[in-house]
Amino acid sequence: MKYKDLPKIDLHCHLDGSVRPETIIDIARNEGITIPYYDVCNITKELTAPEECKSLEEYLKRFVVPNLVMQSIESLRRITFELLEDCAKENVKYIEIRFAPLLHVNKGLSISDVIESVISGIKDAEESYDIKANIILCCMRFMSKDKAAEVVEAGAKYISKGVVAIDLAGAEDKGFCKKLIEPIALARKYGYRVTIHAGETGIGKNVLDAVEILGAERIGHGIFIKDCIKAYNIVKDKKITLEICLTSNIQTKAINLIKDHPIYDFYNDEIKVTLNTDNRTVSNTNMTKECEILFKEFNITFDDYKQIYINSVNAAFADLETKKRLRRDRK
Repeated sequence: MKYKDLPKIDLHCHLDGSVRPETIIDIARNEGITIPYYDVCNITKELTAPEECKSLEEYLKRFVVPNLVMQSIESLRRITFELLEDCAKENVKYIEIRFAPLLHVNKGLSISDVIESVISGIKDAEESYDIKANIILCCMRFMSKDKAAEVVEAGAKYISKGVVAIDLAGAEDKGFCKKLIEPIALARKYGYRVTIHAGETGIGKNVLDAVEILGAERIGHGIFIKDCIKAYNIVKDKKITLEICLTSNIQTKAINLIKDHPIYDFYNDEIKVTLNTDNRTVSNTNMTKECEILFKEFNITFDDYKQIYINSVNAAFADLETKKRLRRDRK
């Protein structure tokens, strides 16, 4: 089987974790930005989480350098286009790109500037390749609820024009959902769909809170529902989709060994799992690699893969016409 040829959907992919190393060097030189290295070998090492990565916190340090070069309209548009170009070449048919706009306003851009730049990059790629994309806006959990509301307010006018959902991301503390009830409620009022990073670092109760308190329709990762029966049951009963990212779950130590990953147990118990990259550069992965891991480590069948693909179609925050096309692509 040629994993590259399989139709793919990526519902959990961070823009700043998926920048080409060569592009970082190029933008840094063009915009006079200081970065640690200007050769591809060393900058790649700087960007990529090591195999011996010890925690999510260590993993997140790899985002510092990319964000240095994601502070202009031109760089954001280019990086978005290149991400979709890379995805299209491995038969990714649809992707939801997530990023935190407030991380890209350090040199004077407004939140609207940031969002419009990414939308422009998406349009460029959609004109050139057989791929569709939408945007998920992230609010960082270490920011105040006022800052989160600022993102929600600024992004609202782009709903159905590229923006489809809101997310909470960053280091995961116990009980974080209760601190950000108001901005997520505001987002839902405006019409954002809701996906929340939760249950990535040993706190299954956060998944329960994300669903019950914030109204999450999807959960980023959600691995630790395995240790919280209430969270497990609500995910299963409400058919909440889990955005599983195999490689990064190993790197962040959500799971120590790939063979111990619960994805296939979840799947066999009819929990809605999907397959995603998380961060193509930071995790040194792509959808083809994730497919290969899924097939080889868990011995899944092609029918299993088709069902996981359909799970992704059903859970996508896409319009009906896009979903119809994606269903045709599975054949």
